Amino acid sequence: MTDQNQKQLGKTLWNIADQLRGAMNADDFRDYMLAFLFLRYLSDNYEVAAKKELGSDYPKFAADDPRVPLAIWYANNPGDVVDFEKQMRRKVHYVIKPDHLWGNIANLARNQSGDLLDTLRDGFKYIETESFQRAFLGLFSEINLGSEKLGRTHADKTRSSAKSSARSPTA
Repeated sequence: MTDQNQKQLGKTLWNIADQLRGAMNADDFRDYMLAFLFLRYLSDNYEVAAKKELGSDYPKFAADDPRVPLAIWYANNPGDVVDFEKQMRRKVHYVIKPDHLWGNIANLARNQSGDLLDTLRDGFKYIETESFQRAFLGLFSEINLGSEKLGRTHADKTRSSAKSSARSPTA
């Protein structure tokens, strides 16, 4: 990449960040984005491990299906979920419920679903209190999805969170 291309990329990324940030100060914006990036990282690693663990039982689905594959597997195998999660805790040391996986969050963001904020809040709480057996208690304490920094109304907050979630790297 040439120097000129790197400068242009940097300028473009900065403009995107400014648009996403809106009136929020940079420190607050950083806290939200880091939380979203960490959720994305955990989710991607978990899905890779789940795909390996389930092998040929990992669901195949149509490209236009908005569900994440693990949501399909959970729905089709309710009697095996507890054992699967125990195995995942042994292998990757944590569990993320299908609703809290990044693919589902990104889909809710793309559709500006009214469930986005509650799903994010529930996902952050689950990771803090259940997923790592309380090892990350308080990890997302700086993230207030009810804050007026995201908007005044629930719809404004959803739009703001959706914009940040849908555009975070590799969404």
